[in-house]
This record gives sequence, structure tokens and C-alpha cells, in this order.
Amino acid sequence: MNLKEELKQLIIETLELEDIAASDISDSEPLFGEGLGLDSIDALELGMAIKRKYNITLSNNKEENKKFFYSIDTLSEFVESKINE
Repeated sequence: MNLKEELKQLIIETLELEDIAASDISDSEPLFGEGLGLDSIDALELGMAIKRKYNITLSNNKEENKKFFYSIDTLSEFVESKINE
């Protein structure tokens, strides 16, 4: 399973999105608002799950985190960069 698929599964499991399959989540669509429709509570839960699974420390900068959590594409790039540090 590649990182993007892994992240999609993590989102579905962490946020208990019962009616959504990994194939329903677009790599480039926004995860928040109009895209997948996640909210700030979801962002916190997802951030904690990513921190646990990949042992990554997230920035305290909200704007920076928003950029990383924009889509599966941006999130996978962020996780890969942190794993390879």
C-alpha cells in the first residue's frame, strides 16, 4: 500500500467515516470545507493519528499545518519529508 492509500485509510479509520471508501477520496481535492468536508476537530484527531503512526511532530503554526493538511497530495508530501529527515 502506498503512502497516499495509507493516509486515506488512516483518515477513514481515525474519523470513523463509515460511508466513505479510500477510492472516494481524491488525491488533490481539499480535505476540509468543500472537498471531503472535514472540520477543525477532525484536523486535531487526524494530526494526533499521524503523529502516533509516523512519529512526526507537527508545527504549532496553524497556517503551515493548514497548507500540509490541504489534500492527500500535500499531506503525503509532508509525511514523506518528515520520515526522510
